[in-house]
Amino acid sequence: MPTTEILWQLFLVFLGAKLAGELALRLRLPAVVGELVVGIALGPHALALVGVPGPDLLGYAGSAKHAGELLHGVFDILGQLGVIILLFVVGLEMRVEDIAAVGPRALVVAVGGLSVSFVLVFAFGQAFGLGSLTSVFLATALVATSAGIAARVLGDLGQLQTNAARLILGAAVIDDILGLVAVGVVGGIASGRGISALAIVTLAAETSAFVLFVALVGRRIIRAYSVHLDRLRLPNATFAAALALCLGLAALAGMVGLAAIVGAFLAGMVVAETREHVDLDRQIRPLYDLLVPIFFVISGTRTDLTMLGNPSLLMLVGGVTALAMLGKLIGCGLGAIGVTVRDRLVVGVGMMPRGEVALIVAGIGQSVGAISESLFAVIVVASIATTIVAPPALKWLLTSGSFGAKLTDETHRRDPRNDDLTLVD
Repeated sequence: MPTTEILWQLFLVFLGAKLAGELALRLRLPAVVGELVVGIALGPHALALVGVPGPDLLGYAGSAKHAGELLHGVFDILGQLGVIILLFVVGLEMRVEDIAAVGPRALVVAVGGLSVSFVLVFAFGQAFGLGSLTSVFLATALVATSAGIAARVLGDLGQLQTNAARLILGAAVIDDILGLVAVGVVGGIASGRGISALAIVTLAAETSAFVLFVALVGRRIIRAYSVHLDRLRLPNATFAAALALCLGLAALAGMVGLAAIVGAFLAGMVVAETREHVDLDRQIRPLYDLLVPIFFVISGTRTDLTMLGNPSLLMLVGGVTALAMLGKLIGCGLGAIGVTVRDRLVVGVGMMPRGEVALIVAGIGQSVGAISESLFAVIVVASIATTIVAPPALKWLLTSGSFGAKLTDETHRRDPRNDDLTLVD
């Protein structure tokens, strides 16, 4: 039966994630680095132990193509569940007031990182001889930060409650929303339909309305009615209701054109308003430990390092990766107005990892013929590279001295208007 084959590959993914995560932690690296590396090693482009259909699956599907699609579909669903749970847990540790406190600044950080990254990568694509449409897709794919990876690294380092971490996560959520608006724009251009300014404004208004409704109205509803969950006789009724809200808002976000992780993050923030949020965080941890590492290992399995043997593609990968990271470091760092120099660096590095949106844009570009298979691989490798480089750099910045709200250096003081830190000139 193909079920046995799929379960065996999932066993390898989970075991590999835990062993590699343990090794990474012993080497004083975030566990996510080990999970990505073991994914590359286990994947179809290396040991081919994961992501490659076996005899049972081939016999069941009838062809190698269908078997591959089936296996990819299973892994994709599990990976998406992992990143949804990840963002829900992060949301549990964030209150609406926490994000609102950095809201304007987070918007500036997100816009700065997006715009600088887009300009640098697009210009490089043009200089490299790529067509205008291809350069647009390449730049769009590499502008959006992976909120999931940024959250995982900050969580592993125990920094989620610092001001800079709140700024990174707030900016990453806004970044994801703006990135998906950009997906709609380039998708319309590529299809030959074009897209009007009115359509862009309408799409932005719809997404903003969704976020504001859930964040502001949703928490009032949950505060008013969460107490009634105690009357239910179902075991762990509060946990079941919170998980249903997480999955429901993730699905609803997808329906309105947003990434599912935006809905999951908002669900976590809403549930954080209840008195049971501490117990919920404890109850969901086993699910977190199961699914979240799977997401990162599966991301690693999709990386083909053999393409780096082509000097031209190697140069392209190196260029777009360096510029994608530099764009975030410059744009987000400059956008983090009013915080210390160290925190600006932390914000810039924390916004470097690319992930889900990059793959979405690359897939759209491939479907309309704007992205070739080799360029698709370039985008994937660049995304993985930013993901591998950012965690140790972020760890070094966070542990090389005092950080964020924990800074006690005499050259810093608290701004009495908020809880952020400002640099004394």
